[in-house]
Amino acid sequence: MSYPEIRPRRLRRTPAMRRLVSETRVDPAELVVPMFVKEGLTEPRAIASLPGVLQHSRDSLRKAAVEAVQAGVGGIMLFGVPEQRDPSGSGGIDPDGILNVAIRDVVAEVGDATVVMSDLCLDEFTSHGHCGLLTPGGDVDNDATLEAYAEMAVAQAAAGVHIVGPSGMMDGQVGVVRRALDAAGHSDVTVLAYAVKYASAFYGPFREAVESALEGDRRTYQQDPANLRESLREVALDVAEGADMVMVKPALPYLDVVSAVRAAVDVPVAAYQVSGEYAMVEAAAANGWIDRERVMLETLTSIKRAGAQVILTYWAVEAAGLLRERY
Repeated sequence: MSYPEIRPRRLRRTPAMRRLVSETRVDPAELVVPMFVKEGLTEPRAIASLPGVLQHSRDSLRKAAVEAVQAGVGGIMLFGVPEQRDPSGSGGIDPDGILNVAIRDVVAEVGDATVVMSDLCLDEFTSHGHCGLLTPGGDVDNDATLEAYAEMAVAQAAAGVHIVGPSGMMDGQVGVVRRALDAAGHSDVTVLAYAVKYASAFYGPFREAVESALEGDRRTYQQDPANLRESLREVALDVAEGADMVMVKPALPYLDVVSAVRAAVDVPVAAYQVSGEYAMVEAAAANGWIDRERVMLETLTSIKRAGAQVILTYWAVEAAGLLRERY
């Protein structure tokens, strides 16, 4: 049969028909909202390059966590912004450091009503802004950094976190973190490996959000944007080391990578719609160039369609409401 008997437009005639045959749906429970908490704040503070996103005080963070739970999002990823930094990033390991305190605050506030996650990396806590400890020559020392990651993982687990997200792209980080957690009696804590993290130009607004002190760049440990096979190798290594979930970051410029990772592994695949992706849409919408809500949901749908089961996005809470209205 051919036209006029075959008319695909029949399945697009009404909103109800389109909902009925929709192939890809994003569920609010698949969304994770990143949140920033800054030490010493008494009121939340706006982030200029991330419109609508805040550096939270401890009090406003707790309130935001409750709002996220009420919206039905699947998780909260916490990032700490300390008042003081040092070369070793000791504030990330300190039980009274801002990130560990924030974990305790959020877990006390929402318990198991959502999944509380934490960034496991030193970059927010080091005075040089790198994700690891430096050699006297200024290079990132992979193996010394792993020891710090092990301590950081145990500190976050002791604070009550459900998922740790080692994101520094050190070789062997997943295995070291997994062994440290198990040895400390935290075998139930999940490891979400930032298995594919590109040395991307899309991270700029995030660095404002965490007040990054980065000197130089991270190309010696984050991945080359030109490479796909290397990413699959990284994923395979992380799964072999015990990763419970793997992540691709950024998302939209790397949908082919998300798809390839989904085909390669049988663990859940996450993707992080990073700050630059968010900020570009917000800026274009503010100028009246695009329909903000439609583009928001279209981008999330594309990430889900590519194969991500979990999506980290700064729109998580708002998008959850829009998705409930749609479906």
